[in-house]
Amino acid sequence: MRISELAERTGVPVATIKFYLREKVLPEGERSSPTQASYGEAHVQRLGVIRALVDAGVGLSGVRKVVAVLEEPPENPYDLLGAANAAVTPTFPADIDLTQALALLERMGGSAEKCFPDQVAAVAHALTTLDRAGFTVPPPVMDAYLEHLSALAEAELEATPDTSLEDAVRYVVLGTALVEPLILALRRVAEQVAASRRFGGPVG
Repeated sequence: MRISELAERTGVPVATIKFYLREKVLPEGERSSPTQASYGEAHVQRLGVIRALVDAGVGLSGVRKVVAVLEEPPENPYDLLGAANAAVTPTFPADIDLTQALALLERMGGSAEKCFPDQVAAVAHALTTLDRAGFTVPPPVMDAYLEHLSALAEAELEATPDTSLEDAVRYVVLGTALVEPLILALRRVAEQVAASRRFGGPVG
C-alpha cells in the first residue's frame, strides 16, 4: 500500500508517518521508485505500537528504546523484561539513596542482585518524593502493596506468550508501557467502590 493508504488504514496522518520514518522508529517501505515506496502489515502493526506508546505518554526517546527491543530482542526472558522496563523507565541520579527501596525489595523476596538498577532507583525516587511531601504509607497499606503486586507480577509472567519470541517481546514491552495507566485507573475505581461500600455511596 502507498503511504496515503497506510495513513488511511491506521488513522495516522501522512506527515506524522514521514516524521516516524525520518526518526527511524518506523522502517522504510519497499522502494518502487526514488519517490515511491510500498508499505505492508508490518508497518501497520508498528504504527499501532508507536501510537499506543505515544498515547500512553511515552516520549520519542522511549519509543526508540521500545523499537530497539522489538527489533533486537534479548533471548533470555529475564533480560527481555529488564530491557522492556528500561525502555520506559526514567533515569535517576546515580547517588540516590537506595536504603528504603532495598528494604522493600527484600520484603518481596528479592535483592539488589536480582533487579535492574534503574528499577530499584525508581522505587527509591518514589519513596524520596513521599518523604519530601511528609507522607508515609501506613504499614498495613504497604503490606498490601507488596503482597498484591507480587501476585500481580506472577500472574503477568505466567501469561507471557510462548508462541514466539516476537509475541513475548510485544507482550512484555507493551504490557510494561501501556498497562500501568490501566492499573492506576483501576486502583482509583477500586477505591471508589470500597468507599461506597464503607460509607454508603456518593451523596446526591
